Amino acid sequence: MNLETVRSEFKKHFDNAEGFVYASPGRINLIGEHTDYNGGFVFPGAIDKGIIAEIKLNGTDKVRAYSIDLKDSVEFGLNEEDLPTQGWAKFLFGVCREMIKRGVEVKGFDTAFAGDVPLGAGMSSSAAIESTYAFALNELFADSKIDKFELAKIGQATEHNYVGVNCGIMDQFASIFGKEGHLIRLDTRSMEYQYFPFDPKGYKVVLLDSVVKHELASSAYNKRRKSCENAVAIIQKKHPHVEFLRDCTMEMLNESKNEIDPEDYLRAEYVIEETQRVLDVSDALELGDYETVGKKMYETHHGLSKLYEVSCEELDFLNDCAKKCGVTGSRLMGGGFGGCTINIVKEELYDNFIETTVKAFKEKYERNPKVYDVVISDGARRLA
Repeated sequence: MNLETVRSEFKKHFDNAEGFVYASPGRINLIGEHTDYNGGFVFPGAIDKGIIAEIKLNGTDKVRAYSIDLKDSVEFGLNEEDLPTQGWAKFLFGVCREMIKRGVEVKGFDTAFAGDVPLGAGMSSSAAIESTYAFALNELFADSKIDKFELAKIGQATEHNYVGVNCGIMDQFASIFGKEGHLIRLDTRSMEYQYFPFDPKGYKVVLLDSVVKHELASSAYNKRRKSCENAVAIIQKKHPHVEFLRDCTMEMLNESKNEIDPEDYLRAEYVIEETQRVLDVSDALELGDYETVGKKMYETHHGLSKLYEVSCEELDFLNDCAKKCGVTGSRLMGGGFGGCTINIVKEELYDNFIETTVKAFKEKYERNPKVYDVVISDGARRLA
């Protein structure tokens, strides 16, 4: 992320003005995928890639925004009927509206922003935008009275109400609560969280981007969520205390197997197993046992690919390459249908893994996967 670029572009577009500068990161998720909307656990960490935005009040009731990366401008009012047509601008508008719903008197402002969270790579560029503006507007218009949890919920509500993605809370939570050198295990039902030191000495964490763009708003994501709800509704008949799949065991699921649609059954099986894997990884991290962490990552990939069916050919290929190269752990990361794999690899195997995989991927798909080394970093903050 380049602070100077944002400042110079802001000056260029807004009469040499200078405002305040805010940043929020994208995130990785070590394990716990598609569990957040099932009341389960997730294990994210903020990364050193994200969004930087400059903001200055403009004395009107309009927001004038410029996306530096897309070279696109928009102006919109702050009433519900003023929803902009550009996809990227809906994130900004949604955050403004969600703040207003919470009693914050948002006024017009000028803003320019840029990011180095790769779009569509599963590192939550959308949450980084939402968190940047939620944090900024909280400081500028609400004297930072809104607590961090509510800021994460503002990002989530923006996706639900203005973008049309029925997402869980993890991405926004990680972007707001991130802490350098730590992953966060979040219980998405109680919202209790715990920081775990993440310093895998002798290993590297690297993301390989399949460069297949995933469109999460596609019906596939919402369909999987519905499958999970369907399974819960049937299990509840025998077990009324069950609220989410997180409350279910495989025994409960199998009791109702004959009543549950076969596809819904597979989705539920994955979620129940994944909930346990997060707890297993917690224990392994406490012991510094990255071999067990890696084993669980491979199990998660298998579940996402074969049971939840959110992988794609390219991601499965990258996962196979990791196995062949002796990588400790590898799995698809993010919503799926494209994006990245996250890999934990021993330092001495790293160069061979990257070289071999990039070459094999290029031969098969006629393009290079992108390689991102990951550093765990801090959450939303003001830079200047």
